[in-house]
Amino acid sequence: MLTKWGSTRRRTVVTVLLAAGSLLATTGPVAAADTGAVSRDVYVSPAGSDHASGTAGHPVRTLDRARDLVRQRAPHLTRDLTVHLAPGVFRLGAPLRLDARDSGGNGHRVIWQGSGDTELNGGVRVTGWRPVPGRPGLLAAPAPAGLDNTRQLYVDGVREQRARGPLPVTVQATATGYTASADTLAHWRNPKDVEFVYVSGEALWNVKRDGLGQWTEPRCPLAAVQGTTITMAQPCWDNSTKRVLFPDIPGRSVNMVGPADLTNGRHPTYAENAFELLDTPGEWYLDRSAHVVYYLPKPGQDLRRADVEMPVLEKLVDARGTADAPIHDVAFRGLRYSYATWLTPSSPEGFSEIQAGYTITGADGWAVQGLCQFVPGGTCPYASWTREPANVSVSRGRRVEFSDSVFAHLGGAGLDLIDGTKESQVRGDVFTDISGNGVQVGGVDKPTTDTDADVVRDVQVTDNHLYGLPREFHGGVPIVNGYTVRNTISHNQIDHVGYSAISVGWGGWPDKIKRPATPNLSHDNVVSDNLIFDYMQMLDDGGGVYTQGITGTSLDDGEKVTGNVIHDQWGLGKSVYTDNGNTYETIRGNVLYGAAYFNVGTVHVDYRDDLGNNDPTLIEGNYWEQGDRDKVDKGAITRGNQILGRPADAPAAIVANAGLEPAYRGLLTRPVGGRAPAEAPSRVGTFAVAGKLYATWNPTFAFNNAPVTDYVVTASGGGRTYSATVSAADFSKRAYAEVPGLADGTAYTVTVAARNAFGTSEPSLPSAPVTPGPLDPSALPGVPTSARALPNSTAASIRWNPPAAAGNTPVLAYVITVSDGRTIPVEGRDALVTQPTIKGMTRVVDNLKPATAYTFTVAAITATGTGPAATFTTTTAAA
Repeated sequence: MLTKWGSTRRRTVVTVLLAAGSLLATTGPVAAADTGAVSRDVYVSPAGSDHASGTAGHPVRTLDRARDLVRQRAPHLTRDLTVHLAPGVFRLGAPLRLDARDSGGNGHRVIWQGSGDTELNGGVRVTGWRPVPGRPGLLAAPAPAGLDNTRQLYVDGVREQRARGPLPVTVQATATGYTASADTLAHWRNPKDVEFVYVSGEALWNVKRDGLGQWTEPRCPLAAVQGTTITMAQPCWDNSTKRVLFPDIPGRSVNMVGPADLTNGRHPTYAENAFELLDTPGEWYLDRSAHVVYYLPKPGQDLRRADVEMPVLEKLVDARGTADAPIHDVAFRGLRYSYATWLTPSSPEGFSEIQAGYTITGADGWAVQGLCQFVPGGTCPYASWTREPANVSVSRGRRVEFSDSVFAHLGGAGLDLIDGTKESQVRGDVFTDISGNGVQVGGVDKPTTDTDADVVRDVQVTDNHLYGLPREFHGGVPIVNGYTVRNTISHNQIDHVGYSAISVGWGGWPDKIKRPATPNLSHDNVVSDNLIFDYMQMLDDGGGVYTQGITGTSLDDGEKVTGNVIHDQWGLGKSVYTDNGNTYETIRGNVLYGAAYFNVGTVHVDYRDDLGNNDPTLIEGNYWEQGDRDKVDKGAITRGNQILGRPADAPAAIVANAGLEPAYRGLLTRPVGGRAPAEAPSRVGTFAVAGKLYATWNPTFAFNNAPVTDYVVTASGGGRTYSATVSAADFSKRAYAEVPGLADGTAYTVTVAARNAFGTSEPSLPSAPVTPGPLDPSALPGVPTSARALPNSTAASIRWNPPAAAGNTPVLAYVITVSDGRTIPVEGRDALVTQPTIKGMTRVVDNLKPATAYTFTVAAITATGTGPAATFTTTTAAA
């Protein structure tokens, strides 16, 4: 039965305004004389026919046919032309490809209007599931026609885990791959399908730092396995393990990003995508050679009735203009973009990440790509590495709008606005369950240009909710902005993400070799009034707002970071991170707390001249815990900032204004995906003492529509298992759990599962083993160093560095004492993660009296006991 929108003689026009998940309708009669104008719209339904006329009563079926009808009518517009997309699933056999012919005209737009339940689907359904003989619980189904490869599988809207597990052998790196301790992998079904994954982040307890830097997570496929010889795919292996070094700068690679010595980064954290790793409910594997899909169902799943989707397309919408003929005046509203993949990481290119989803690619990419003036044959400009593509993309666009839509179940980045796109908007959308970056605005391939057609400018990314991402390429960022002009990133809520929340700028790394940052066209970009929390939940060395490179020509037109509320950072980094070559940034009127390390940092030397000044930066009028005094430091200005004694003391006006504006707050309750247990936690680390062990992990940030309530910690050893349950609130406060009652002398591994209202997740990958046993109780931690207090009249920012020697066990917490009799415990992830790298700690002590002298002490606490304290004094300011 065809969907109908009205009669042919007299109808009621319904204008649908979808903002913040609400539906506002205005109705009114339209006379028959108006039907000629109305009939110029195009109507599309999954139940339509491409032989139909495209009217309300006779809709067409495909988006391509609708586009062709638009092309016939667009040159003669006398009003906006709307393509009405009925509710339902439009399964795309190819991307919807648009160009200048699909633009509006004469001051009017072409609007692709969905219902909110209109889905553009790039996947195929998997049916015909049957039990696998000899493998209890395992199901198999024929791979659907057209499915040659994919990296994702979804059951009832929930992303499931591609089969993974620890390597069944130990490996030693070689020039071309590894030598394994046994020939186990040579006997696996399809060794070339296997990927090794290298998870970075800070080294902590017995968790190694693999990969190419704390902010990255490279992946490389195997090329061949013969006996114990593992040959890795090229060029991924070389691009992930080799760097050109400066001959005259010891320990510095020419690309200047990440470590120069990648020896330690060659250790694979785990293996993924092998039939032999199918051992946990919720895992799947596509056997490409046999054209069979395998899945091990979770409890309660019935695949005979479930909607099982596997993405096929790598693009859903591909809108491309040219310099002479941009695509313009087009809006996409009320749509769901779903089930697309990205296959380059499955190819020999792999995923040699360098930062924010950008990768080194191509044969000898490690030796030449983006190295420009620094090596013979280096390609230009400097740092022009390869951006991951988005599943929805606009290039050379003008006045393009994406609003009231959902970007979810996607395998690359979500949305690209690149290559000269201008005066465009991303407003009132949801971005979640995306493998990589959320929104990518601009690029880094053209730092300077004399052609306005190449400039990305006047783009607004406002009032969007971005959360629960990235799901696969964990170094991704919800909003990435390259070299651009007058862009605004404002009033977004970004929460529960694996790494940084917003990344702006590029090309600042040359300051590491005392060279100026890459000159670029950026100016007048604004990051304002965003609400960012629970970020950097997997990787480290990032921030709530991360910026590097030159942001303008002066403080007047440089980047403005204003009115944001940023709190509860998990990984080591900064609330607002001014990284390499960051110049002319103003950081004003933000509320910043709960950071692991610093609220704002770091000041760099400005190498554009020989004056020895710092990069010009203004840090003014913020409410923070950092407590730095007013100063002018060779061009970097800090003034008028206020110590935030408690989050509740933050100015109500700033807090109320940050994040989604009132008309869009319904986005926070808009359901996306299925209702299911959460994703498993990651990076489980442990250490042991007599009779028990301690465990920490990176929390779950993908909830599947119900927040995590508890974590279940399971220690396995000596043929027995021991479990402990810790509430999510307690874990957020302490960042570790204890498992008592263990046998000394027995090795234990630990897994952690997350529990929400819909059940318990699959367990995490296991930790490295630890063995409980007695420790010397006299081996206490050392004295914290550089302890000091930075006061105002009623509070003091207490700052210290962890002790260089922790004693028998890692530092678990600190204790502050105040001469007024108070004892203040200091717990949290920063207490754990700052000690191995001796990064600074900060806590605020409030309820102090003006013009009063105080003495403080700070001491470190380990599982053995409390160490000696650092003692220091200060006097609060007058009221």
